[in-house]
Amino acid sequence: MSDRAGITRRGLFRGIGTAGLLAGCKPSERPPTTTEEPGGAAGPGAGEAALGPGPAPLAFTLNGEAKTVEVAPHVTLLAALREQLRFTGTKVVCDRGACGACTVLIDGVARNSCMTLAHNVAGAAVTTVEGLASGGKLSVLQQAFVRHDALQCGFCTSGMLMSCQGLLERTRGQKLAREDVEAAIAGNLCRCGTYPNVVAAVLDAAGGSA
Repeated sequence: MSDRAGITRRGLFRGIGTAGLLAGCKPSERPPTTTEEPGGAAGPGAGEAALGPGPAPLAFTLNGEAKTVEVAPHVTLLAALREQLRFTGTKVVCDRGACGACTVLIDGVARNSCMTLAHNVAGAAVTTVEGLASGGKLSVLQQAFVRHDALQCGFCTSGMLMSCQGLLERTRGQKLAREDVEAAIAGNLCRCGTYPNVVAAVLDAAGGSA
């Protein structure tokens, strides 16, 4: 292989040998790495605190209360809510962002918590289904779900409620149409097929016509 190709055979095998040597070293024996570019210029992210590999503090607001928890960088918001904070109303169903059962509100926007890293909500306000009721009383939306029988097995219900709550909050004071609700729950799958009742419940809660 010629030098004009950008790398020589000897250089290639020398690089492979070095990589193999580093892979066999204990972490404490490996040479230090640097994010600096040639010439001393700092690379992207220089000076920022890196997360990992162990747990790091995460501070955010959950259902109106300040929370601080130690969370590893790879942990999803769904796992942190259920396994560490014990807010189990947010459900694990597909665990790949396809069903919507794990939907929560992050700064008022409906998001799949199974596809969101916990540390991505640092400083944000997170609302789960547990945060809808107040003083032991169901919210207007929850009461409408009960009136219109908008739930059966319950696996999809918490995520459906959160998507609908997000719609109500961003359209507060506006008149909703059936199409608005259908668009809001497009990412929420209901195996029991209660979609018509969900639409009716949201229109009822919004003061519209079912």
